[in-house]
Amino acid sequence: MTKQDDVKKAGISRREFITRVGLLGSLAMSCPPAVLAELRQSKKPAAEKWQQQAEWQTLTQVQEILFPATDDAPGASDIGATIYLHQAIENPDADGEDKDFIFRGVGWVNGLTNERHKKNFLQLSEAEQQATIEVIVKSQAGQNWVSLLLSYTLEALLMAPVYGGNPDGIGWKWLTYQPGFPLPPVDKTWDKLLQQRYKIRERKA
Repeated sequence: MTKQDDVKKAGISRREFITRVGLLGSLAMSCPPAVLAELRQSKKPAAEKWQQQAEWQTLTQVQEILFPATDDAPGASDIGATIYLHQAIENPDADGEDKDFIFRGVGWVNGLTNERHKKNFLQLSEAEQQATIEVIVKSQAGQNWVSLLLSYTLEALLMAPVYGGNPDGIGWKWLTYQPGFPLPPVDKTWDKLLQQRYKIRERKA
């Protein structure tokens, strides 16, 4: 079963997602402004080639709209939502259905904005982008697409930083959550362990 199937069964809407995150946030203290400021002002690594692609820039902006930052709470860019998403769906061991569905959604979004505004999503104002997302979720396919992105965004907030999101544990700090130890090292993430398991099976075969 893919994450897309799980999302369809759960039927997580944007409103429900924001409500759930709001409940999590209500249990947490506001993230100290100094912590967020340091994170936002820290030197970012040079953008990789994939981050310069229009499809990924569109997904980045959609995640910003869905999970916006405030002065005392991290947003999508703060938690590395798009970096986590990229690592998750571009992983060769991941199910390809989510990736295909997510990129089809980018096409739907740009098709809608070109029909209504004669522009791609990235060329719109933030208010127009927000309105576009509100239209998208009125269809079942659109709601499933947004729900899937929200699901990955929530994972980026909560997962160990080794998976690409939650840099410096910013999501944990916001939620005042103490993760279990030891945290997985780079060579013992789930996909690396899965690869090792396959190699052992191949040797035994």
